[in-house]
Amino acid sequence: MTATDSPGLKLIVLDSEDLEVVSAHLQDAVISVAEMIFAKSDRRFAAIANRFDWTDALAKDRGSNASFKRRRAGLRFEHVLGAQLAGINLDDSRQMLNVLAIRFEPTAAPEGHVTISCAGGAAIRLHVECLEAELKDLGAAWTTKAKPEHPDDEPETAG
Repeated sequence: MTATDSPGLKLIVLDSEDLEVVSAHLQDAVISVAEMIFAKSDRRFAAIANRFDWTDALAKDRGSNASFKRRRAGLRFEHVLGAQLAGINLDDSRQMLNVLAIRFEPTAAPEGHVTISCAGGAAIRLHVECLEAELKDLGAAWTTKAKPEHPDDEPETAG
């Protein structure tokens, strides 16, 4: 692995459109159960992820010399009133979650539920008073051999 020092992301989420951007950046991120926490008294959920750098991967697909990269990133949600898990064993600190998407479902404005959907049917559902979150890269990227594949994706056609 080779580390690179290009600048990282720092994104703030205040609405569902912002969350869609964060969701895109966290697609195919890997989170260890040991590196996530719901701090009930602080009303905060936080996790450390190894995110796949899709920006560089798409540049490589367009013919540049960019390599595939992963980065450590911190994700936190504020104003969390509760958390529910599905398909996740908190006693297994080695369990790895592969993030598919993050969505916001409003209930009574500005309150709602954030769902972090993961492969294999695992999910984290956060009841939030309002939508406030941050995604921040935590250090240099490292190269990886391949980009994640999505078997359900349709192949691109030349037009």
